[in-house]
Amino acid sequence: MGEKLQRPVLITGGGRRIGLALAHHFLDEEAPVVVSYRTRYEAIDILEERGATCLQADFSNDEGIFAFAEAVRSRCNGLRAIIHNASVWEAESPEVPRQDTLARMLQIHVHAPYLLNHELAPLLRGYGHASSDIIHFTDYVVERGSDRHMAYAASKAALDNLTRSFARMLAPEVKVNAIAPGLILFYEEDDAAFRQKTLNKSLMKIAPGEKEIIDLVSYLMTSCYVTGRSFAVDGGRPLRW
Repeated sequence: MGEKLQRPVLITGGGRRIGLALAHHFLDEEAPVVVSYRTRYEAIDILEERGATCLQADFSNDEGIFAFAEAVRSRCNGLRAIIHNASVWEAESPEVPRQDTLARMLQIHVHAPYLLNHELAPLLRGYGHASSDIIHFTDYVVERGSDRHMAYAASKAALDNLTRSFARMLAPEVKVNAIAPGLILFYEEDDAAFRQKTLNKSLMKIAPGEKEIIDLVSYLMTSCYVTGRSFAVDGGRPLRW
């Protein structure tokens, strides 16, 4: 990452998978790290042992979002970056009212980053040109929509649009970009048949792992010019449609 970061990097949803990998990456770089987590896993204990500040957060309501923002402000005089990784992936289901599914997806993917960006922007500003970053994790379905995860896709599309709005509002001090992943790594329980079927949906036919995202985050945070853009990391999936 180049020079060592002194202001903390805030990662929402930092207890699992990509968020966890990013937290360890920044700790390896000797950068202060603050993570939010919804459920406490053993991984959180390990992060704390390494020096990360781990804060339990409930983003399912606005009060929880504001409480988390206050907890961050009470511990941090400034932030180097906010990485919005917290996410919920839910399909429409006959057992759940559609309005509830939509409200939940919008709450996590739109309310939380929208309110946190506004609440914590003062911690990102005041450090000079292109000195801070906000990175939203969206999804490759923003481009194509989804018939099975319609509310999820719509909420991620709203977050994609917020990327450009916040880029306009916070420039030139803060760069705001989005990363739109499509299959970065499998879950342990995914069987061989599912994995092969999923790999065949992309041109590159691999699950590249967290390093692909870490490298892109590093590039975005190093850049002094790139803002308001969305970066697809999907193995060429749209070309297979």
